[in-house]
Amino acid sequence: MIEIQNVHKSFGPLKVLKGIDLTVEKGEVVTVIGGSGSGKSTLLTCINGLEPIDSGRILVDGTEVHARTTDLNRLRQKIGIVFQQWNAFPHLTVLENVTLAPRKVLGIDKAEAEAIAEKQLRHVGLGDKLSTFPSRLSGGQQQRMAIARALAMSPDYMLFDEVTSALDPQLVGEVLETLKMLAEEGMTMICVTHEMAFARDVSDRVAYFHKGIMAEIGAPEQIFGDPQHLETRAFLASVR
Repeated sequence: MIEIQNVHKSFGPLKVLKGIDLTVEKGEVVTVIGGSGSGKSTLLTCINGLEPIDSGRILVDGTEVHARTTDLNRLRQKIGIVFQQWNAFPHLTVLENVTLAPRKVLGIDKAEAEAIAEKQLRHVGLGDKLSTFPSRLSGGQQQRMAIARALAMSPDYMLFDEVTSALDPQLVGEVLETLKMLAEEGMTMICVTHEMAFARDVSDRVAYFHKGIMAEIGAPEQIFGDPQHLETRAFLASVR
């Protein structure tokens, strides 16, 4: 599981996370909603160890992420993360992009890495794009390639940071369908999203962040049907 215990994080004088407590169980899908600047994306980068925290603890399967003795490179093999921008290597084909991390990080030989990459690309519907360069893909296809790249490392957990926010509206659906497929397969996921229908349909729990605080968390039917906090009600009214 992922355990977040009283986590605080600031950027200079700006307090971004103000005592976050959250436990995500194996196989659970938690979506995080809230306005810009509420700390949602920062939480993901702290879970992955990309950002240090000021105080508190984050544990992944009992390993403290920010402990000095923790091998972050090894821990990150368990935690895939996909950002708004897919950051592909433009001079490499789709297959080569997805093969790179298993070869360089895990030390897998080329043939096995290519087999893993091809399996994951077919998994996300890109089996016919193996020899294509990223610039020839649509935005939705590029984002699905980024998901396949993360899955090729065989992670136990996946973090998604507003993966549809940079896409044209007509491309959003294909990426969300991929996330729904992963959820149905039992992948443990934390998804920061502005897609309320996705949060309602796929989540086990929905967390609403407001100004660095997790103002409310509950089952989707409760958050969307009977929110308990004024800030949650105001936010949902503004996005419907």
